[in-house]
Amino acid sequence: MTLAPATERKTARRHDREIVALALPAFGALVAEPLFVMVDSAVVGHLGTPQLAGLGVAAALLTTAVNIFVFLAYATTAAVARRVGAGDLAGALRQGLDGIWLALLLGGAVIAVTLPTAPELVGLFGASGTATPHAVTYLRISSLGIPAMLVVLAATGVLRGLQDTRTPLYVAIGGFMANAALNAGLVYGAGLGIAGSAWGTVIAQCAMAAVYLTVVVRGARRNGATLRPDLAGIRACAHAGVPLLVRTLALRAVMVLVTAMAARLGDDEVAAHQVVLSLWNLLAFALDAIAIAGQAIIGRYLGAGDAEGARAACRRMVQWGVASGVVLGLLVIAARPLFIPLFTSDPAVRDTLLPALLVTAVIQPVAGVVFVLDGVLMGAGDGAYLAGAMIVTLAVFAPVALLVPSLGGGLTALWWTMALMMTVRLVTLWLRTRSGRWIVTGAVRG
Repeated sequence: MTLAPATERKTARRHDREIVALALPAFGALVAEPLFVMVDSAVVGHLGTPQLAGLGVAAALLTTAVNIFVFLAYATTAAVARRVGAGDLAGALRQGLDGIWLALLLGGAVIAVTLPTAPELVGLFGASGTATPHAVTYLRISSLGIPAMLVVLAATGVLRGLQDTRTPLYVAIGGFMANAALNAGLVYGAGLGIAGSAWGTVIAQCAMAAVYLTVVVRGARRNGATLRPDLAGIRACAHAGVPLLVRTLALRAVMVLVTAMAARLGDDEVAAHQVVLSLWNLLAFALDAIAIAGQAIIGRYLGAGDAEGARAACRRMVQWGVASGVVLGLLVIAARPLFIPLFTSDPAVRDTLLPALLVTAVIQPVAGVVFVLDGVLMGAGDGAYLAGAMIVTLAVFAPVALLVPSLGGGLTALWWTMALMMTVRLVTLWLRTRSGRWIVTGAVRG
C-alpha cells in the first residue's frame, strides 16, 4: 500500500522525532563511558610512567572483559521493546530483570577467573617489569566492579527497551563526576596511589548499578512484576545473547587484526593508525546512537504487530544513517587541519596519517547504513543472522588484511581493507533487510 505524500511526510516527521528523542541522550551516555578511563589516566599519569603503563594494560583487559558481554544491553533492549509494543509492561520488566540476573551471574564468573589469574593476564600483554605490579593491582581491584558494570549494561538495555534513553544519560553523567572526585580523593587525598584509582572506579560503577536497580525495581513493583530470579527466563536471555556474543567476538577479531597488521608496518604507521582508530571510535559513537534508537523503535513496532510500521521506521533510519555518514565524512575532511596537529607534530606520522584519514571519511556513509541496519536487526531479535554475517565478513576481511604487509602496502591500503569490511557488512545486512525475513511480530520472537 502506497501512502499519500502528505501522509508519508507526517510519518517521516513522527519517526524523526522518535529517533532524535532516543538517539541524542544515547549518544551522550555512550561518550560518557570512555571518559571513565580518560579520568583514570589523567589522575594516574601524575603518579609516574610505570603506573600509567600499568593502568593502560589493566584498562584494556577490563574493557575487553566487559565489552564481550555487550549483548546484555542489545538483547535486553530488543526483548523488552517487544513486550512494550505488545502492551505487556509487566512482562517487559520481568524480561529485563532476567537480563540483570544473568549479568550478576556472569559478573561473578568473571571475578572468579580474573582474581587468581591477574598476573598471567597482564603477562599476555607483555607489560614491563616495572608496570606489571601496578597493572595487577588495578586489575584485581577493578575486577570487583565487573558485576556492577554488567548490571549497568543490562539495566541500560531495559530502559532503552522502555524507550527511555534519558535516564542512562543522567546516570552516566553522575557516574563520571563521582568517578573523577573519587579518583582524585583516593589517589592523592588518601594516598592510595593506583589502588585508589581502581577503588574509585569500583565505587562509581556500584553506585551507577544501584541507581539503575532502584529505577527498574520500582518499575517492576509498580507493574506487578516479580523480582525473583526465573531460571527459564535467565536461560532464554543467555540463549538470545549467544549469537550476539559471537558477532561481537568476530567484530573484535577484525579490530585486533587490523591493529596487529598496522604494528607490522612500522612505528610511523602504527602511531598514525592509533590516531585514525581513535577518530573511528568517536564517529562510531554518533552512528551507534542511531542504531540504539533503531533497536528500541523496531522492537516496539514488531511487538505491537505493526510490520508496516517497522518497515517504514527502517527506511527512515537508513536515510538518517546515510545523511549522518555524509555529514561526519565531510566534517573529517574539513577538520583534518585542526585534528591532526592535536595528536602529532612528527611530519612522517602526519604524511602517513592524512590519506588514511581521508579513507575513513569516505567510509562514513557506508558505516552509517551498516550501523543502522545492525540496530534494526538487533531490535528484531535477528541475532543468529547477525552472527553468521559477521563471521562471513571476518572470513573475507582477514586474508586481505593479512596480505597488506607482505605485499608492501601501507596504512592507507590497510584502511581500504576496513572499507572492504564495511562494504561486506553492508551487503549482508542489506540483503537480509530486503528479504523481510527479519520481520517476526509478537511479544516474543518465535
